[in-house]
Amino acid sequence: MTDAAGIRVVAIADADSFVKWSAALLGAVPGLRPHLLLVRTPLTASVAQQRTAVAGTGLQPEDITRVSFAETAGWLEGQRPDVVLLAGRGPFVRLMGRVIDSLTHRPVTVSGLPGMAIPAQRGALDYRRHTDLLVVHSHREERAFAELGEHIGVSMSTALATLPFARRRQRMLRPARVSIDALAAGGGGVAVAERPQQPTAVRRPATDVVFAAQALVPVAHEHRAEIAAMLVRAAEADPNRRVVVKLRSRPGESETHLERDPYTALLPSRRPRNLSYSYDSMATALESAAGLVTVSSTAAIEATALGVPVIALDSFGVSKSLLNTVFVGSGLLGGRNEVVAGRFRHPHPDWLRDNYFHAESESNWWQRVQELVAMRRAGALPARRVPSARAGMLHDAWHRASVLGREDRSLSGNLALTVGAPATRVLSAVRRRRESPDGGTWADASSDFTLEPNPFHDSIRR
Repeated sequence: MTDAAGIRVVAIADADSFVKWSAALLGAVPGLRPHLLLVRTPLTASVAQQRTAVAGTGLQPEDITRVSFAETAGWLEGQRPDVVLLAGRGPFVRLMGRVIDSLTHRPVTVSGLPGMAIPAQRGALDYRRHTDLLVVHSHREERAFAELGEHIGVSMSTALATLPFARRRQRMLRPARVSIDALAAGGGGVAVAERPQQPTAVRRPATDVVFAAQALVPVAHEHRAEIAAMLVRAAEADPNRRVVVKLRSRPGESETHLERDPYTALLPSRRPRNLSYSYDSMATALESAAGLVTVSSTAAIEATALGVPVIALDSFGVSKSLLNTVFVGSGLLGGRNEVVAGRFRHPHPDWLRDNYFHAESESNWWQRVQELVAMRRAGALPARRVPSARAGMLHDAWHRASVLGREDRSLSGNLALTVGAPATRVLSAVRRRRESPDGGTWADASSDFTLEPNPFHDSIRR
């Protein structure tokens, strides 16, 4: 087996959530000194977002390089990495896959998603099918992507990793102020999983209610407005606790998904003094949290790893389109009144192992990467090349311009967008109206995968 110190690994990323995921995933491999290559797209993390995303991962400023798309191939040719982790939304991964195909020294390519991936989406797998390995983060995701692959005819190797934000760790808090038992009892005797050990240092008392905002869900303006009203009520109900709205981007910054109704616009300008915004990392926000509330953010897993109780909002239903079916059976689902009352809860122990809290010994992704590197060096690993675009060069130009936005100044890209954007909207509408005969729809509650296009209208172009 090849030692980690002898393997050169580069993560190629753009958006903030993928920067955070790739840096944390690689930073957890003992002896590995990875490099992060940030490619400029409309989604690329700002310097401030980058600093927040890599905090605590071990990556230093000299381990991060920012390049344009045009510079990417030359940089990789000069560095000759053994492994490239493609960390971005599907179209970005496919575009970078074409860059990999042009290299004289072909690395092993790895891809994955930066958080919970239930339901497994057709596009998520299809765009990454040319990589050598897909990293998933739970046994449930393993099954979902295997079943999805069978339905769409994609055979792809997957490997299990502990979600970087799900590693059990200890909060540095004053234990007397963390009323975990009272919170659990207030939630109707919800089962308590593992509690943190007695801490050895003191920080701010754990009294905050942290809300993990999401760009995609809920979609409806009125639902987002109801959440904003809930946060105001929670702040007014107990002036002695802070209600912290954890946001991913400051004004002028981009994030992985497009937010059409930001909470900064939905919350009143004259809000309670104990209702505030935070742009810190989620790890920092959770240091003083007595509870976390979200619709379906991976922050729920991060909180659970710290022993912070959670409410996953079910006030607008439980469905694939809310990305919260993963919480069925967890004991974490709850309504707005429970948030206001502070009745947070811990997940049922039976739910944990299948959903992101498997034993560390079951994570085999790095072992699989080492095996693939050995095979590639021995000439025994055939390349999984990105297939040619169906509509030829114009289709390639459209795809490139869609990912790069203003960074693509080519005439072919502008022409392709002019012709292709209307056609794409029509095609997407047709696909959404088409019923799937296999039951893998967004409305189908019986499966953990979808065959239909996603319903979020979340273009990379901004």
